[in-house]
Parts: sequence; C-alpha cells; structure tokens
Amino acid sequence: MFDKQLMSIPGVKKLIASLSCLAIIQSLAIILEAYFLSVAVVNTWSLKKLTALLMPMLYFFIAFGIRYLITRIENQLTDRFASKATGEIKKQLLTKEFELGPRMVSNIGSGHLITLALEGTDKIENYFNLIILKTVNMAIIPWILLIAVFFINLTSGITLLLVFPIIIIFMIILGLAAQAKSDRQYKGFTDMSNNFVDTMRGLKTLKLFGLSNKYADNLYRVSENYRKSTMSVLKVALLSTFALDFFTTISIAIVAVFLGVALIDGKVTLLPSLTILVLAPDYFLPVRDYGNDYHATLDGKNALTNVFEILKIKSPTSKVKLTNFNGWNNDSKMSVNHLDFSYDKESHALEDISFSIKGYQNVGIVGRSGSGKSTLLNLLGGWLEPTNAAKLPFTINGEKVDSLAQIEWQKHISYIPQDPYIFAGTVAENIAFYQPDATDAQIKQAAQKAGLTKFVSELANGFNTKIGESGRGISGGQAQRIALARTLLDDNREILLLDEPTAHLDIETEYELKQTMLPIFKNHLVIFATHRLHWMQNMDYILVMDQGKLVEQGTPQALMQKNGVYKELIDEIRGADQHA
Repeated sequence: MFDKQLMSIPGVKKLIASLSCLAIIQSLAIILEAYFLSVAVVNTWSLKKLTALLMPMLYFFIAFGIRYLITRIENQLTDRFASKATGEIKKQLLTKEFELGPRMVSNIGSGHLITLALEGTDKIENYFNLIILKTVNMAIIPWILLIAVFFINLTSGITLLLVFPIIIIFMIILGLAAQAKSDRQYKGFTDMSNNFVDTMRGLKTLKLFGLSNKYADNLYRVSENYRKSTMSVLKVALLSTFALDFFTTISIAIVAVFLGVALIDGKVTLLPSLTILVLAPDYFLPVRDYGNDYHATLDGKNALTNVFEILKIKSPTSKVKLTNFNGWNNDSKMSVNHLDFSYDKESHALEDISFSIKGYQNVGIVGRSGSGKSTLLNLLGGWLEPTNAAKLPFTINGEKVDSLAQIEWQKHISYIPQDPYIFAGTVAENIAFYQPDATDAQIKQAAQKAGLTKFVSELANGFNTKIGESGRGISGGQAQRIALARTLLDDNREILLLDEPTAHLDIETEYELKQTMLPIFKNHLVIFATHRLHWMQNMDYILVMDQGKLVEQGTPQALMQKNGVYKELIDEIRGADQHA
C-alpha cells in the first residue's frame, strides 16, 4: 500500500522523521497509561483507600493527555503535508498538460484527465493523510509495546510475537485480492468517465442520427459494470475487516488464557497481568488501523500512480532558446523551413513543410481528415518537437530555433479546441480560469466582446450562475464563447490557434459565433485549422495539406484560380462534379 514513489515527494522524509519521533513518545505514553490504569485497578481490587487511587489516576490522565496531544500533532502534520503535496502535484499535472498539449489529452481521454485533476487529487490527498501516519505507527508502536511485554512476561511476549506474522499474512492475501479488484474498479471508473464525456459531447449528433437510445444503453452498461466492480471491492473490504477483528480478538484471548493460568499457578501477579492485557489491544491497533484504511487508500494510490505516469512523459523541449521575442506585432515574422515530423520511425506525419507568416494575418489550414492539419497546429503551438529539430526549422523575427516548445513563445498563445472544457463553477470563474485575479469589470468586458451578454442576462444569478459538471448545462456555442472570453481576458496573447472550433456546431450557431469571432481576429495572428471551408473567405493566406504535405499555399483568390487541390475541396463541399 505504501508506494515507493512517495519518497520522491519533497518534505516526505522530514515528515516521516517527525512522525517517528512522535510515535516513540506515543508508545511510551501508552505503556505508562496501561501501567497506571492497572495500578489503580489492583489498588481497587485490594480494597485500598480512595487516596491510593489518586496518584495512579492522575498519572494515567497525564499519559492519556500526552497520547491525545501527540495524535493531534500527528494529524496536523500529515494534513499540512498532504494539502501542500497535493497542491504541488496538481500544479505539476496541469503544467504537464499544457506542455504536452491537446494530443496528450486525446490519448489519455479528456474524461479521465478531468476526473484525475479534480476528483483524483482529492483521493491522493486522502491517501497522503492516511498512509504515511498509519505506516509509521505500525512500524514503531507495536514493537516498543512488545519490548515492554517481554520485560513483564516472557510467555506473553512470545505469544504476541508469534501471532503478529499470521495477521500480516492474512492482510497480504486479502490486500492482494483487494488490489486486483480495485485496479479493475479504477479502470472501470476511467472508462466510464471517458465514455460519459464523449457521449455528452456527441449527444446532438447521436439524436440527429437516431442513435441516442443505443448509446443510453451503452452508458447504462458501463455504469452497471462499474457498480458491480465497486460492490466486489466492498465485499473484500468487509471480509478483511472481519478477518482482522477476528484474529486480533483471538490473539488477545490466547494471551488472556495464558496469563490466567499463570495467575492461578502463582507464576505471575495481578499487576503485570493486567498491564499486559491493557497493552495487548494497543499492540494490535496500528495493524488494524492500517488494514481497515487500506481499502480507503486504494483509489488514491491508483490516482497517484496515474499522475506519476503522466508526469514521466517527456515534454517537448527546445535547446535553442528565443532571446528577443516579446510578443507578436504587425512587424513580426515567422518562417517554417523544411519542417518534418514523425510519430514513429516508419512514416512521416509531416514532410518538408515550408511557409512564411508576417504580421497580423488570418492563416487557414485546410485539408481532408488525416492530412496533418492538427499535427501542424500542435507543432506551431510547441506541443510537439520536429523530427529534424537539429536543422532549426523555425525562424522567429530572424532567430532560428529548433522547436517552439518554449515559454517565451507559448505565453503569447491562446488555443481554442473543438470542445473547450467548462469547469464546475460560476460563469465568471470559467471566464477567469486563466486570469483568476481579473476584476468583475474585466470579466464583463471580455464576456461582452465574446457575445455572452444576452446569455448571461437570461441567467437567474447572472455571472454568478453555476454551470458545468455540477450545474446548469450550456450549449456548444456558449462553451466556445466562454473560451473566447477567456482568450480576450489576457491581452498578452496575440497568437490564436484554433483547431476545428466549430466542428460540432450546427450551421445557425456557427454563423452567430462567426460574427463574434471575426472582430476578435483583428490585431491577432490567427492560425485556423478547419474542414469548414466557408471560413477561408475571411483568411488572408491558406495552407492546403494533403497526406502530410503542404501541396498548395496562397491567398484564397490565387488558389481558386489555380484549379488545384483547394479548388477540388471547394467543389466537393459544393457538390460539384470536379471532372465536368
């Protein structure tokens, strides 16, 4: 249950050292607590005066207070560490997501990634809270108590020592069964998250083709499988709890029998016997706590493993840094020279791409599905490294660089995908997601430019209306407008990368959104990848992709006169016979 990767988290070794010292003190407090309680009971059994109970009970309560105080300190230390470590992990996860870009999201699954970033980090925090403290206590407290028992009575010490491995063996057997079932449950949860998000995104299309009922059955089947796997995990959890309680109770009973026989034979007196019996439950308590919380930490452990796997993915890098780039303006220029990219060694996804862009232009990237539009956009966003990076295929304002995967470039980019994610929160919080310190006036201004004023005015609580996962649903067009408002809120991002932003919208919604977007394109470099060619009428320059190659480029008018691939695409959209 204790993941070795925990040791790589900053501050965990210091926390373990602190908890170890506190566990030693707590163990001594438990021994004193048991001893003085036993003294008080023996004095009562011996019919001594009430005054004979005062000092033992006073020392007992002092030891009890120390034990309680240490428990509080331990919980505060682990809470503080868990909160700080989880916040850092969440920050690293989001940073890695931005470094790897949309390709990583599509590979992992947006539903799973969202669940991991939101719910998964809460489970990781719970895992940190439980696992470190429970492990340290189990590693220290029982053994100090066992040493005390050995000093008091050798037979009892041997009995407790022999029983302990039996309990550990059963914990391991049940733990492995629980781990296997929990892994299947977590995989089911991942599949359900991705399936649900994909189904919700395509609901309009499914209804259009009359397939919504079929996918409703599919969603029910996936959720039902998850329910069954959850119940299976719970069965193992209940069985393991019963087994732990049963064996610890039997073990204490065995010790009590041996002590009773020895007491009758006069081999041991009442005080040490009572002390051992009081210590026995505390001897098994750390193991029981560890076993009982094992199942509560499995999801957190799985989530942490998933996060570490993502963090291990190599991020795109750039060895040659931009040194003089302070933002895109009307005099800026970018050249792409003989750019190559491959996802594997066998085939080229992009081959020998060359073009130039200057100033505030609207650049369209068109081509059939699989032609390389999104790959080119990802390279321009710095989320992929060129295969021929050593040849410095990018030139920005005269500076040659090997890759655009560098903060000097990316901090000036806004990326709008097909399905911008709407987080659980208010409209204002969603708009200000990248600028959390934005004022109400700035948020309202961005919303007005993005065409959200009418939508917000119809909401009961205006900008404070809850939307997203836990609130009111919104349409695809409204989601895109919120994404636009996020972009407008940051004045430092003069480069807009758009990857099929209207692909899932109906014609009417797309037309309305287009009227909002076109004014926003002013004073920006816009690189727009789409298969909806009516946008090309508003582009200054067009790149035509076909099977990973840039087959044509030029203005819309020049490409139409050329009667090449671009003209063929236009004719296909219009339903014309290109051979006529």
